[in-house]
Amino acid sequence: MKYLTFGEIMLRLKTPGVERFFQRPMLEATFGGGEANVAVSLANYGCDASFLTVLPDNAIGDECVKELRRFGVCTSLIQRGPGRMGIYYLEGGANQLPSKVIYDREHSSAALAKPGDIDWDRAFEDVGWFHITGITPAISDSAMQLSMESVMLAKARGITVSCDLNFRKNLWKYGKTAPEVMRELTSFVDVAIANEEDVQKSLGITADVRVEGGELDREKYRLLSDAVLKEYPEMKMIAITLRESRSANSNGWAACLNDRENFYVSRRYEISDIVDRVGGGDAFAGGLIYGLNSFESRQKALEFAVAASCLKHSISGDFNRASVKDVETLAGGDGSGRVQR
Repeated sequence: MKYLTFGEIMLRLKTPGVERFFQRPMLEATFGGGEANVAVSLANYGCDASFLTVLPDNAIGDECVKELRRFGVCTSLIQRGPGRMGIYYLEGGANQLPSKVIYDREHSSAALAKPGDIDWDRAFEDVGWFHITGITPAISDSAMQLSMESVMLAKARGITVSCDLNFRKNLWKYGKTAPEVMRELTSFVDVAIANEEDVQKSLGITADVRVEGGELDREKYRLLSDAVLKEYPEMKMIAITLRESRSANSNGWAACLNDRENFYVSRRYEISDIVDRVGGGDAFAGGLIYGLNSFESRQKALEFAVAASCLKHSISGDFNRASVKDVETLAGGDGSGRVQR
């Protein structure tokens, strides 16, 4: 199967280690973005994965394409356009000091892209699975229209559409609220991925769900996922991630999946000494997409996704560099971290 993800990739500028901004006069420059991160995960798992975006026609855009190719992601659909490379600044955080993200992506090439700029007939050729997030429609009105166009055309072609709702309060600034857009976009989605905040802030669907002591209240999360599936009768399933943040360094991590017939709950991981949690949700999405298309058991697909995301917390940068073997080893119960010889 051919997989296609669509969204904005940015230049990521991060402070060294857990330093504060400009504690030293340097920032680590890499690339990252939700949909690109999913494409990299799928390529790492041996999938035929393509990423579609609009980049500036300059040396920074060139280097971004080279980096994606290095991971085996197909970049032939990437277009060049006016505007600039979006940027996000990241302060790592530690202990009780949270991570901090500052976006600088207005007037980026992706934000300026509009309906008609992309040849979707070419983009969707031989594609079986299309992935998008709630981030792209948040960055500008034209990107929202382009996102809506993409899911409508994908659905019309019979392509499976997945969407990570990814509510970002700092991005919805062009006059529309997240629910105004995401409630319509989600009507074209087959597989939804979210956390409890995404469901409530993006779709306006509320339920009394809380993370207490790291324990998943199965019944409340089942009711929340049932509510989403009731609202969207054509949706096949929804996965909801559960993160218990005790500090910037220590999180509990698990997820659940509702496919209308069964409600699955994953193993729960205790993650301490976190290296980088940015991209953890994208690692889950990439693992889930791979798992749903590789394993007959949806429980196994969910366990693969949670284990993949758990490993991402030990890998710096946006991209999850874990292999199928790495993930299956952890999902199989070996989390010892012993040297492999």
